[in-house]
Amino acid sequence: MQNINSKLPEVSTTIFTVMSKMANEYNAMNLSQGFPNFEASPELINLVTYAMHKGYNQYAPMPGLLSLRDIIAEKTNSIHASDYHPETEVTITSGATQAIFTIIATCIHPGDEVIIFKPAYDCYEPSVELFGGTIVPIQLKTADFTVNWKEVQEKITPKTKMVIINTPHNPSGSVFSKEDMLQLETLLKDTDIILLSDEVYEHIIFDNVEHQSAARFPGLVERAFITASFGKTFHTTGWKMGYCLAPKELMAEFRKVHQFNVFCSNHPMQYALAEYLKTPENYLSLSNFYQEKRDLFLSCIKDSRFTFTPAAGTYFQLLNYAEITNEGDVAFAERLTKEHNIASIPVSVFNLNRQDNKVLRFCFAKTDDTLRRAGDILCRV
Repeated sequence: MQNINSKLPEVSTTIFTVMSKMANEYNAMNLSQGFPNFEASPELINLVTYAMHKGYNQYAPMPGLLSLRDIIAEKTNSIHASDYHPETEVTITSGATQAIFTIIATCIHPGDEVIIFKPAYDCYEPSVELFGGTIVPIQLKTADFTVNWKEVQEKITPKTKMVIINTPHNPSGSVFSKEDMLQLETLLKDTDIILLSDEVYEHIIFDNVEHQSAARFPGLVERAFITASFGKTFHTTGWKMGYCLAPKELMAEFRKVHQFNVFCSNHPMQYALAEYLKTPENYLSLSNFYQEKRDLFLSCIKDSRFTFTPAAGTYFQLLNYAEITNEGDVAFAERLTKEHNIASIPVSVFNLNRQDNKVLRFCFAKTDDTLRRAGDILCRV
């Protein structure tokens, strides 16, 4: 037997895999892992099939089809008044997670510090650790998941190489305001700090709030890698398709790593997405679509003992169960799965020092019937 010196000795199976496996074992309704249980657009699927029959089955260009990069740049520049160039500042990736990993691989050297806001999506930290970086965690405020920007200022050192933000935010469903982004812009001014802005839920934001992309702020654009996900946008998480935006100089370095990571992403799907994006309503309608699902889910649990603040974005809703039990959130999530046949995600696993605030995350990217049945279960808890 070979003795492998693990580069990630503290990493185990993700909570998403654990809870989904448990949901299967107990035949529980799976509101844990963030994937829709309804089908993607038949038009989009037909476009992929058409592309396959037309022969788009060999390698795509390494940065992605230019037609797709063209329309991504057009979409982004139109919405955020930015000026991304499709040939040099847009790259198609095999999902946002691959883009995030590639960004970190591109930029982080041993000893570099990376500021991460907790609770944080669980791919950030292991990727930084793989390349010898040091995590500098900052816990978001418990009540509303906002940032203490004074603490951020205090945590920036000469070793700070990167700040990672995620808005709309998984798992909390909160969103950064314009004031947040301006504060960040001010803090990073006159530094060499890279910004990684994870914006995979860019089109899923509620109550007429505007998504404050890093693309809107000149002082952030010049230093920002922005990642996005077609899987989240078009209900096709299994396709693993996304993209990355960055200034020309940063993107050139990104592509050096990208070409040896995956080289290129799925060719017929790129063709299909380029066609599908030509109809803006296909992505601009998402906020209303998911807000209706959020509101339905919350109306179904209004008589439960859970308490909540409606999610401002994403397709996740946090529910506080402090009035039900004193159990830890992992234990309670497991009990809900085993005894009540509904699976969720305990949020403490994403927090600094596994801080337990008696909160579970539920995914409402589900059919209306599923959400009603979930509401019935939760009202009986």
